[in-house]
Amino acid sequence: MVRRAAGARIARDRHGRGLLGCLVPLLVISIIGYFVAHASDAALRYFRFRDAMQQEVRFANLPRRTDDHIVLRLRAMADSLELPVEARQINIRRTENAIRISADYSETIDFLIFSKGFDFHPSAERTF
Repeated sequence: MVRRAAGARIARDRHGRGLLGCLVPLLVISIIGYFVAHASDAALRYFRFRDAMQQEVRFANLPRRTDDHIVLRLRAMADSLELPVEARQINIRRTENAIRISADYSETIDFLIFSKGFDFHPSAERTF
């Protein structure tokens, strides 16, 4: 007949006791993941729009890049990113040796039980 070791009974009694302790962190991580996934879409659109502004600022001193041309290109980008209408209100300030492009818009993100509004202020600036 095979005998069990004295420690085997202790291990068998402990089996499954940590289940609730494991579920709570998994629940918290999944809730955080849900919120990050929903908010990351808006953040990604913001960063892509800001990158387009930085691209326009980088080449703004070329003769063919007028303010109207820059506004047209950035409005097309705002449309392709499906940004709110107020993102199409693009402000360009030029001086002899600098340019600044900016826009302001708000997005509302719907979560399971509430909605949260976020204000975005993308801008780009360069001196030449």
